[in-house]
Amino acid sequence: MNTDPTSSDVAGLLSAVAGGDSVAAESLFPIVYGELHRIASSYMRRERPDHTLQATALVHEAFVRLVGTGTDATRFENLRHFIATAAVAMRRILVNHAKARDAEKRGGGETVLVLDEVTAEFNDRSISLLALDESLVRLAELDARQARLVELRFFGGMSVEDCATTLGVSARTVHYEWAHARAWLRAQLEGA
Repeated sequence: MNTDPTSSDVAGLLSAVAGGDSVAAESLFPIVYGELHRIASSYMRRERPDHTLQATALVHEAFVRLVGTGTDATRFENLRHFIATAAVAMRRILVNHAKARDAEKRGGGETVLVLDEVTAEFNDRSISLLALDESLVRLAELDARQARLVELRFFGGMSVEDCATTLGVSARTVHYEWAHARAWLRAQLEGA
């Protein structure tokens, strides 16, 4: 595999991966690993210090979920879309892990997520990962695009321009909807 793949190489790999091609998945992994590990490391910095998952394990589990069986209906538009989808998969893995951990403790020790500069206007910089997930589910019921935008910006680490391209809207629309989504989430999470 070319160490500097062209966008057409990557597009071909993504198409093959969406079709269930395991050889293409093996070729894609080294291309996306660095970015996925950066995102996973960012997630893990927000988690409690004694978390049992590590960034590398999170990357591998998310990648397997995306390229494993049952994903052939998923069509990745481009590399950025694949990475954003992987970031959302990582979020789901962490939420499921938090739910399992909280269930073991029977209601004790809620998993806390430390917010970063993306949500700097929140008064409480530490929030429950489960509360954030529940709020995102409610936001998706009200406005699916705004919920997707939160996933792309906060969990996927995407820029406004990348979000605009992925969502098929203008950067101005992304700025507007990002402000509304943050305000709505702040009200939900802070009980306003």
